[in-house]
Amino acid sequence: MSDPESKEENAAEPAEEEPKQEAPAEEVEPEEVEAGEVAQPETEEAETAPPAAAAEEAPEGEEEIEVVEEKVYTIPLRHVWVVTSRGKRAPRAVRDVRNYVARHMKSDEVAVSNEINSEIWGRSINKPPRKIKVRAVKDKEGKVIIYPAKAA
Repeated sequence: MSDPESKEENAAEPAEEEPKQEAPAEEVEPEEVEAGEVAQPETEEAETAPPAAAAEEAPEGEEEIEVVEEKVYTIPLRHVWVVTSRGKRAPRAVRDVRNYVARHMKSDEVAVSNEINSEIWGRSINKPPRKIKVRAVKDKEGKVIIYPAKAA
């Protein structure tokens, strides 16, 4: 019987040790929280500043591209409905948008953003929009990226 008793004692001892290990960790956490509480007003001020900075970073991201030219176009896509069969209208509309911007911005490299692509494909392959308003941004290397026009 001494063997089961020793097993119980051994089992009880680690169980006691584990809470002891957890207890200091819990004690450390409140200290960190207290330090965090003291630092929270500073971080809240810092948190309010970064969203403004983040809002500034979005245009800066485009400025990192080193914008040379930026124009807004309303591209008519009526002819896509007339010229193309139903099952090919959306791909034709994307090609036409790309060609229109390449012609007007005088560039061979044109990239269509996901927002424009989803706007054209939004009503399925059969029914692209009759016209679309886009913002074309040209960088110093001559590459043009097409974004949706910002609402004024």
